[in-house]
Amino acid sequence: MAPDRRQPAEIARLLLGVNPVRRAIYVLGLAPAGWYFYRGLTGQLGIDPQNILERALGLWAMRFLVLSLAITPLRQFGGPNLIRYRRAIGLLAFYYATLHLTVYMLLDKDLEVAAIVADVIRRPYVTLGMGAFVILVPLAITSNATMIRTLGGMNWQRLHRLVYVAAIAGALHFIMLVKAWLLEPLIYAAAVVVLLFLRLVRCR
Repeated sequence: MAPDRRQPAEIARLLLGVNPVRRAIYVLGLAPAGWYFYRGLTGQLGIDPQNILERALGLWAMRFLVLSLAITPLRQFGGPNLIRYRRAIGLLAFYYATLHLTVYMLLDKDLEVAAIVADVIRRPYVTLGMGAFVILVPLAITSNATMIRTLGGMNWQRLHRLVYVAAIAGALHFIMLVKAWLLEPLIYAAAVVVLLFLRLVRCR
């Protein structure tokens, strides 16, 4: 029998069923969530663990969302080419947004639908956050090769441009949520604006 001359990375990919780098991105990307949940379960999140957990998960969602938007400009300005990992990073943003929303609905509102609906209607920052999540849902569902083929490349790209709307809504949600130290949410908002500007320039 002839020796198998395939590269080790290819063999690993066949054995694992998933690109090892993508697997590492998911594992490392979800590690902060696991750490925060562990700290919450062991009483290490202070006197208001629900609030700290909820905000930490939302912050990580924003970080991964901005990072996913920065991948194309980064490559265009001579940085590393991370395009093949953009989907994984975008999905991490969605996973954190889902966890953020789950903590809010379960621990903050005890799954009381009336209270959640009232929040969405009466509190603009909740409205913006919920709107951002609703936009991310179809983007996450269609983040696979099968859906790209089904929708067609152009339609898929048009749909996924909505990620900028979600990012703007998420940044505004963050700014309105923070009542004291505004520097951090303003940094994320500025990053989203700059990335959107670069996108518009590129399209022209």
